[in-house]
Amino acid sequence: MSSNTYPRQKPENESTAQFVGGAGKVAGATLIGVLMLGSSVVAGALVGLAISFQNLPDVRILRNYTPSETSHIYDVKGKHLTSLHGEANREVVPLDEISPHLKRSVMAIEDSYFYSHKGVNVTSTARALRANFNKGETSEGGSTVTMQLVKNLFLTPERAVTRKVAEAVLALRVEQVFKKNEILELYLNQIYWGHNNYGAETASQSYFGKSVRDLNLAESAMMAGIIQAPEELTPFYNMKAATERQHVVLQRMRDLKWITPEEEKQARNYKIKLGKITSFQGSEIPYVTEAIVKELTKKFGRDAILKGGLRIQSSIDTKMQRTAEDTVNRSYRTGADQMALVAVDPRTHYVKAMVGGLDYKKSQYNRATQALRQPGSAFKPFVYYAAFASGKYEPGSTIVDSPVGYPDGDEMYYPQNYDRSFAGAMSMRRALEQSRNIPAVKLGQEVGLNKVIEICRSLGIKSPIEPVISLPLGAVDVTPLEMATAYATLANNGWHSDPTLIIQATDSKGGLVLDNRPKLRLVLDPWAAAATNEIMQGVINQGTATSAQIGRPAAGKTGTTSSEKDIWFVGSVPQLSTAVWVGNDDNTPLGSGATGGTVVAPIWRDFMSQAVRDLPVESFRPPSDFQKP
Repeated sequence: MSSNTYPRQKPENESTAQFVGGAGKVAGATLIGVLMLGSSVVAGALVGLAISFQNLPDVRILRNYTPSETSHIYDVKGKHLTSLHGEANREVVPLDEISPHLKRSVMAIEDSYFYSHKGVNVTSTARALRANFNKGETSEGGSTVTMQLVKNLFLTPERAVTRKVAEAVLALRVEQVFKKNEILELYLNQIYWGHNNYGAETASQSYFGKSVRDLNLAESAMMAGIIQAPEELTPFYNMKAATERQHVVLQRMRDLKWITPEEEKQARNYKIKLGKITSFQGSEIPYVTEAIVKELTKKFGRDAILKGGLRIQSSIDTKMQRTAEDTVNRSYRTGADQMALVAVDPRTHYVKAMVGGLDYKKSQYNRATQALRQPGSAFKPFVYYAAFASGKYEPGSTIVDSPVGYPDGDEMYYPQNYDRSFAGAMSMRRALEQSRNIPAVKLGQEVGLNKVIEICRSLGIKSPIEPVISLPLGAVDVTPLEMATAYATLANNGWHSDPTLIIQATDSKGGLVLDNRPKLRLVLDPWAAAATNEIMQGVINQGTATSAQIGRPAAGKTGTTSSEKDIWFVGSVPQLSTAVWVGNDDNTPLGSGATGGTVVAPIWRDFMSQAVRDLPVESFRPPSDFQKP
């Protein structure tokens, strides 16, 4: 049997005699006789009633109707991460992608004359009117699929004769404008199936863990039965009631000769395997998906995400993400209550992994994107870059590490090194490797603090920055994402693109609505960037971060603030830049001796050694590849 044609069987027990029942009900029989003169008579009468319903909506607007639809987020390789929806969890599918078993099951129990009536089934309407007349109230529906559709889309759920007439009028109008298959497709994608599932596809995925195209007869009959009372007949909570209703549907299909007795028996004996409730499911990587939602909300608004049926391909590499989470959980240290890690691809500035804290259930605050913390000496490479870009310095240039003071308002500011000593004349390379503070402050004064701030803006740092004398020592609040992005731009020899967690987004039909392909632009001098990368490699090879060595060329810098309130390591290889921050949410010190080199560099090493294991070993381009400014 074709999925779109059905036998025009007379429903069982439809004879007028059964509704009359005796001489005491002659008046009711007369009413039935009048109402059953023919569909054309009733249809004509209802059309006449339309004059009284001038304010009914124009059904032609359904041509452009788009139901709310669930959005989905995927990782870079297409793995599903989470679903986003409001009240309605819905997937819209074409009619030809819905199992023929479900289409027949629904029509058998809801509207077996769907393909022959013109929107109103006279017999069903007569039966409902008689029942309501006898009870003195509206207690029985008699609605066709078309009438149910217009009720859900246009009318209130109140039980009243006027609403029932309005249903009929609108149903007749819909049938004049739309083809039967169009109406059935709208209906099957619109109706409620329980557990916030709207539409056949989402309900099928929830109840049976499979697409609606793959439903068999037993599953289809159970789903069709649920429509009558979704919350009471859900097999998740009441399998007995759902099965009893399923049998009613199968019996009806057999009576209509839409299935054979053998098919009915097989369906009754089929062991149903339930799926799981899918609405409002949480994400396995909530810090990431929440950050994606925030980025999307800025572009499209909240409603577009919850109702727009977007398909969002994120830049997140799930394998790398798991590595990041495992590393953070494994590296938890007494004395610090939080950590954050962000990994960015320097070639694209796509975020590949993000950990915003130790436990999302305890704290939804994303420290990777929201926490403004001082980076300490991890800020120094930006100052060294500024010096190299000025054309006055190169890695071997000499700078003197000696006492110095600068006016700071009414007082003098005397920078100090971490060990309170002075090393005298040294190369700039050595000064950064040993993270000497005084040379950095001197360079900041030489090149100009406003120039340093300008460079930070080019690197993508948007947090507020003041030109204070101690700025070269990290006296500024930044996020781990900003630091990872800035180092990524250095690693890519000055080529920058705005960081993003999203590669692209499409609508439910595949139309591109957001294209986040990298828009790289050269924001730094390539020679100066290469020179900065070169001396940062020395930090790892023989400087303060030897514990960050991963067996391949890497550049990075430790960061430790005064009183050890924030400790960092930020570093990169040409294919990946990663920032790791450790600290306390209440900004209390971590304790004496907690430094970026001793605590955080090993965490960075553990993550990076796994994250880049399958990537080819690449070296940073040397300064000699570029022209010195």
